[in-house]
Amino acid sequence: MSLSENHRKIRSQSGKSFPDDGGPLPGAGGFALTIADALRREFGGTTAAVKMVVALTGANGRAVRNWFAAKNGPSGENLIDLMRHSDEVLEAVLLMAGRIDLAKIKKLGDARKQLHKMLALMDEIENGTSGG
Repeated sequence: MSLSENHRKIRSQSGKSFPDDGGPLPGAGGFALTIADALRREFGGTTAAVKMVVALTGANGRAVRNWFAAKNGPSGENLIDLMRHSDEVLEAVLLMAGRIDLAKIKKLGDARKQLHKMLALMDEIENGTSGG
């Protein structure tokens, strides 16, 4: 016998919550929404994107669709897999954890990588066209 849909939405209210230290922590449902936004920025919102995330994490397809729809968020193990493969998810988790300093360091490293790629491309173009 399965529970009605209303029963699944009921959550216990213990009155206990984590203290707020002023960081950018998400509110109720904020975790799932933040992860969904990061997934869509990284992979897009298509069926192919869902399939790619399923392949990367090994999670159930329905669960991954729910992540993209912000109905719920990934488990800890799946979140680690997502962070391993997605810079957007990694950055979102760092920001939710209030680790703005680490997010800035990550962005700086990403910018350096892009700069090195651009310089290499400029060298290729310069060396390729100067010999013609």
